[in-house]
Amino acid sequence: MFALGLVNLVLLARLAYCAPAASSDVASASASASLASASVVASSTDSAPKSTATVPFTSTDPNLPLWNENSDPSTVQPIRGGLGSKIMGPDNIPIDLQNPDLLAPPTTDSGTVKNAKWPFSFSHNRLQTGGWARQENIGVMPIATAMASVNMRLEPGAVRELHWHKTAEWAYVLKGTTQVTAVDSEGRNFLGNVGPGDLWYFPPGVPHSLQATGDDPDGSEFILVFDDGDFSEDSTFLLTDWLAHVPAEVIQKNFQATNPQAFAHIPDKELYIFPADVPSDDAKAPDSPQGTVPDSYTFALSQVPPTQLSGGSVRIVDSTTFKISNTIAAAEVTVEPGAIRELHWHPTMDEWSFFLEGEGRVTIFASQGTARTFNYQPGDIGYVPTAMGHYVENTGNTTLRFLEIFNTDRFQDISLNQWLALTPPELVKAHLGLDDETIAHLSKTKPTVMGPA
Repeated sequence: MFALGLVNLVLLARLAYCAPAASSDVASASASASLASASVVASSTDSAPKSTATVPFTSTDPNLPLWNENSDPSTVQPIRGGLGSKIMGPDNIPIDLQNPDLLAPPTTDSGTVKNAKWPFSFSHNRLQTGGWARQENIGVMPIATAMASVNMRLEPGAVRELHWHKTAEWAYVLKGTTQVTAVDSEGRNFLGNVGPGDLWYFPPGVPHSLQATGDDPDGSEFILVFDDGDFSEDSTFLLTDWLAHVPAEVIQKNFQATNPQAFAHIPDKELYIFPADVPSDDAKAPDSPQGTVPDSYTFALSQVPPTQLSGGSVRIVDSTTFKISNTIAAAEVTVEPGAIRELHWHPTMDEWSFFLEGEGRVTIFASQGTARTFNYQPGDIGYVPTAMGHYVENTGNTTLRFLEIFNTDRFQDISLNQWLALTPPELVKAHLGLDDETIAHLSKTKPTVMGPA
């Protein structure tokens, strides 16, 4: 009995010792409930309670590029704020100067995104009498699975010989004028001249040729885009290559030649690019009993008035305007200094981009906390896989101009600004904690290219 009484006394003592703490917890919980209740304030646009942050807020500290290609090389170090340290070993400073956000990335970068930059300067160049060609495909840029490209130069009169591809061919002329010819499967033919900023498109399997005119003393240069990332210019079907591998008597029979020497001057290997006389200014395709192609293989994009925006301009071309181009759509975009091609994504297609003028940077958001920033200069290729969020920011002092190209028949993008503006405000507030003024400033139409605030 004495032992039992002693145990009861101990238990009562413990309860008495704990009682104030329990009372304090109740009071604290009551105070917290009152504070939460007091924080529910109706806004001018809705009456939903403010969201409760379950994670820390993101930093508002700037993450600008720390240098550019004109900076003092001594500033080039993998250091941002208190992170990183100096390079002690050898370093390729010219490349670092062009890629500040790779060497000293923004603190918002995280995880791994495949390399999304390829300078044509890194591509092996095929030199020919009359011109050259260099290519980009998944062999050098594995992320670019949907499209490949070729940069080609032809001297005046030089010919990219008669040929065809398994893929479609889309082209943008950089300089000079190129005369193109083609014949479709119905025997309908085509001839046209394509100048700077203009396009051509040949469907898969359609035989064609490319020849620089004499309009420019330097000839012509252009970008070719193919709707397959595994495309190789070395796998093109060439007229001379084919006939060099057909027995002579078969060629005689095929063309019903009565002169045994009629085809005695066929080259014994491909010509690829070769010099020739400049085509006449009034050149025309031979009359075909089947007529000419119903839809032009060329398109004068340079003559399309650009849509002027607060931070630049855009021209869009797809099968709605360039009917034959049913596997490639494109946009030519300009972004003024301090402006940005807005945060957006493309819902169903990869984006292959080519930078024509100026300097820019792109951050690719690949979901699951993964993002990486790349810097671009003229002659660089960029690539953004389907649905990955991104922007294009002008980081230089001159106009940034670039092409956005897609393996599709219609141009599509989704604007982050427009999406939020057309979503119920209470939902947006619950996610991002925006105030009424910021909500009201969201745009219900796509800004596309936005000037400085």
